[in-house]
Amino acid sequence: MSSLPRILVLGIGNILWADEGFGVRCAEALAEHYVMPDHVTVMDGGTQGLYLLPYVEEAKRLLVFDAVDYGDPPGTLHIVVGDEVPRFMGAKKMSLHQTGFQEVLASAELLGRLPDELVLIGCQPVELEDFGGSLRDAVKAQIAPAIDVACEWLTRWGAPPVRWEGAGRQLNVDSLLMSAYEAGRPSARAACRTGDARFMQED
Repeated sequence: MSSLPRILVLGIGNILWADEGFGVRCAEALAEHYVMPDHVTVMDGGTQGLYLLPYVEEAKRLLVFDAVDYGDPPGTLHIVVGDEVPRFMGAKKMSLHQTGFQEVLASAELLGRLPDELVLIGCQPVELEDFGGSLRDAVKAQIAPAIDVACEWLTRWGAPPVRWEGAGRQLNVDSLLMSAYEAGRPSARAACRTGDARFMQED
């Protein structure tokens, strides 16, 4: 086990609600394209809320990817650092997962185990009200810039990522990866008429 300070890179959000999945897709892409030092963990935090508390408590440095409503033009990337992160995530919530993660940070702080350094890399969503939809183009285009920012912070923290030479690591099962997820969705017209079979179940 490395004696270096633990670093947690966390993608949070819900991939079922269009741009809500930005954070998870960033974490997936980071894991797929970069090898991390042993003391860095990249995780799909999804919408797990307080279940993430033990992982946050173990980290000395925390970097979070998320879709956040900054009131900026859709697709705008925004970085928040330090003490502003917990306050910012609680200022204008888009969904329950942000309420849950704000509670994680508040609980860690109450227990005296909040990471020493916090960074939030967020993107202003274009569309949220699309169950089964994927990221809109303007948000998807911010994945690579968000990863560049994350790599800069990891390097600053003494944990420079290295590009994979071959196939990288998958955070999720094949069916949840963005390419498969998008390919499996019916056309908007068909989904409106018959529903999306991935989410419709017969009694």
